[in-house]
Amino acid sequence: MPTAVNLADVARIAGVSPATASRALSDHPHVAAATRARVWRVATDLEYVVSPEASRLAGGSTGRVAVVVPHLSRWFFGAMLEGLESVLREAGLDLLLYRVGEAAERQAFFDELPARRKVDAVVVLGFAVGDDERRRLERIGVDIVVAGEQSASYPSVRIDDHAAGRQAVDHLVHLGHRRIAMIAVHDPGADPAHPAGRSSAYHAALADAGIAADATLVVTVDRGAEQGVDQGAEAMGALLGATSPPTAVFAHSDELALGAVRTVRRAGLRVPEDVSVIGVDDHPLAALTDLSTVGQPVHEQGEIAGRMVVSGLRGEAVERVVLVPTRLVIRGSTAPPRRSRRGATRRADV
Repeated sequence: MPTAVNLADVARIAGVSPATASRALSDHPHVAAATRARVWRVATDLEYVVSPEASRLAGGSTGRVAVVVPHLSRWFFGAMLEGLESVLREAGLDLLLYRVGEAAERQAFFDELPARRKVDAVVVLGFAVGDDERRRLERIGVDIVVAGEQSASYPSVRIDDHAAGRQAVDHLVHLGHRRIAMIAVHDPGADPAHPAGRSSAYHAALADAGIAADATLVVTVDRGAEQGVDQGAEAMGALLGATSPPTAVFAHSDELALGAVRTVRRAGLRVPEDVSVIGVDDHPLAALTDLSTVGQPVHEQGEIAGRMVVSGLRGEAVERVVLVPTRLVIRGSTAPPRRSRRGATRRADV
């Protein structure tokens, strides 16, 4: 094990007193910006971890929980935050919110995290934690919980993404669709050797139905701040431009699905008569726009994550993985392809 780095080491290399280094790492307003930046740079380079004794209150804990979230404006994260905050507030814990939407913001947060040990626990909402990020999380030695995403390293609460994807794609297959497209989401922190559950479900459902995979029917968007309706609309445009366009589309989220619906209609086509569309989440707009989807209890996942944090801080046993159920919600955006409906009509006439 490497020799532990202490505050005196940081102060010596930065050329300041330990008191100044401590104030700089606490973002004290009376420390010059250049000095604060220099101390932070040294602390980050040395991977300095602030001692528990230096960061905790007299009662033995900070009473604070850090929540790391990629987006604040999107419904999914807001609903999960509400559930989490309600449980933490009831337990007398304060929530410190860190948004890490852009790649640079995410890297900066995890680089500085070891020197920001001012919390009792960290909750990661809705994104996969990379190997280097995992190593830095573990260096601060506090409880870690993941919500809305799969994690092999920490207690987590989530849906079974593969099962949710199968519910969506199997629905389209059962309706009679054979040209089924997917608008997928790529998370830069995910392990490329293990495709996301919703993507693996898509390919498995097609294989089980005897439908050959077609790479031109898969469009992948990055999980960025812009992910949502506009990205879904752009992806749908690419799918409609294919030599043989799809008759149905499975989108990884309702926001992407709603964007796809917008493009289909602007192209002069009808949903579901020409193209069926299904998403995942059961966003509040899904019911309003009659979008078929696979619903998940987002607020409840936040509450469960909060209870995991509270139990861990109390020294109680914490369940390793909690899977919450999903449900297929069939609305007006999915139907059999036109040829199947005409055939059904002729058979009914006979």
